[in-house]
Amino acid sequence: MTAPLGREDTVLVSGGGKGITAACAVALAERYRSRFLLMGRSPLEEEPEWAKGVEGEAALKRAAMEAMQAAGERPTPAALDRAVRAVLSAREIAATMAAIEAAGGRADYLRADVRDGDTVRAALAPYRDRITALVHGAGLLADKLIQRKSAADFERVVGVKVDGLANLLAGLDEKRLRAVVLFASVAGFYGNIGQADYAIANSILDQTAYRLRRTLPHARILALDWGPWEGGMVKPALRKRLQERGIPLIPIEAGTATLIEALERARPAAEGGEQAHYVIGGEMIAPPAPLPVQTVRIQRRLTLEANPFLRDHVIGGHAVLPTVCAAQWMIDAAEAVAPGYRFFAVRDYRVFKGIVFDESLAESYLAEITPATATAEGGTGPRFAVRILSKQANGRPRYHYAVEVELRRTLPPAPQLDPPLTEPRPGLPQTEDFYADGTLFHGPAFRGVEALLDFTPHSLLLRCRLPEVPPQQQGQFPVRTFNPFLTDVTLQSLLIWSRLTLGYGGLPLRIAGAEQFRTLPFDTPLYAAMEVVTADKRHLVANVAVLDATGRLYSRITGAEITLSPRLRALFAQNRLEDGV
Repeated sequence: MTAPLGREDTVLVSGGGKGITAACAVALAERYRSRFLLMGRSPLEEEPEWAKGVEGEAALKRAAMEAMQAAGERPTPAALDRAVRAVLSAREIAATMAAIEAAGGRADYLRADVRDGDTVRAALAPYRDRITALVHGAGLLADKLIQRKSAADFERVVGVKVDGLANLLAGLDEKRLRAVVLFASVAGFYGNIGQADYAIANSILDQTAYRLRRTLPHARILALDWGPWEGGMVKPALRKRLQERGIPLIPIEAGTATLIEALERARPAAEGGEQAHYVIGGEMIAPPAPLPVQTVRIQRRLTLEANPFLRDHVIGGHAVLPTVCAAQWMIDAAEAVAPGYRFFAVRDYRVFKGIVFDESLAESYLAEITPATATAEGGTGPRFAVRILSKQANGRPRYHYAVEVELRRTLPPAPQLDPPLTEPRPGLPQTEDFYADGTLFHGPAFRGVEALLDFTPHSLLLRCRLPEVPPQQQGQFPVRTFNPFLTDVTLQSLLIWSRLTLGYGGLPLRIAGAEQFRTLPFDTPLYAAMEVVTADKRHLVANVAVLDATGRLYSRITGAEITLSPRLRALFAQNRLEDGV
């Protein structure tokens, strides 16, 4: 594969005069010796006489104050700060340009606010036909809790990332681009307290990378979700808070090396490249909030119209809430009352009375979240007993589902298992038959069984891959830390085994326990290894491990129990809603 950049390339770098993006521009110059156009808002002007030869912020403030007093001006703290910041900013930009030149590259500085489309286009006009690569590193923070954020905060933060990228692309010839690198943040992938606007902006960059991959198939496209770096926007006070929360900082040399490695490994879509989005850093773990000490109740009204995916989960002619969605409902409820913690495990999941979207559907449902213990065994995280219930006509409660949810601040490392078989053994049924012959009743939102790889009287192995279910189709059950759609696919292994062994299927009763080490991803090959614990003509109990081709474990379910009945074959065949329902 040819090098991504060379001496003949001109690289536009937004936010490239200072900070982390400047360090990356210098590293790219050392590697490729290209020409760099560094764009920023700060002016690059000759130093005033009072600043020449003066080093250090304190000394510069004294010199600025003396100069202002000599000129008859009043040296207010704000005026001194502005004057000193302007000098330090210009020096940093000049140092970046000098470092690029020393590395064998060439550098020009363009002053423009990326949010101002007219200014950006005017600054880029002389270079429009020469720019062959874009690094969008400009960014802005306005961290505060969402109730304190203003519309102006949102517009500034999102504007730099999103409108800025649009303005940069409008100011150059996209067809000439050989590489586009978008500097995003782990906040856009995991979320981060106080950064709702920043998370939204960076998430949009991640999605834009895939759009650019389609519209620019011959360019290398990267969206890099960086964790916090040493330096840059991480000031000493923020660094201390991050260290207290156990969040590592990316050293500058390691970060720039990662950038170059990602750029060189990236392949354009026209050459078979698929991935455009990379997460480089862990979660920005929120500080723990006070945990509830008594039962919390959250009300929800369910409708078929609000949950389009239910049309793909129909039994006996009626939409039925998937048991995995009930599990997600209770997991989300536990996470809602314990900010800063995330789902790790469930225990003793039970189905009492499933929710069917027919005349039995209640007006509303309650999730009751009761602290089980302050922390789980070993002090790893809080546990909550969660129940879903509704009220009957006589006012008495009707219980539908119950589970104990364990949360953790950080998830433990994923265990490593033996790699699974990746090709089917000869003579096994084709998986498309399972969705056609009544083995499985599921519609497209749950049709992720790709291949039956192995089958024995005591086990079964599936390769699963589920295309992303659009957010609007996920309705009231959006994928967050737990993916109910793909989890349902892996549990279809029990239905397939029972059909192949007994000739009929089953419905869920309980799950003894489950652990999740990472969220199951859409559109990614995963393997569901099912092992029978006990089985007879009425019940099947099994364990299911979900892993990738290398044997890395994603999740494991123990003691999943379904009730078996020959009558379900006819009900499974009635898997479509009537028109107008």
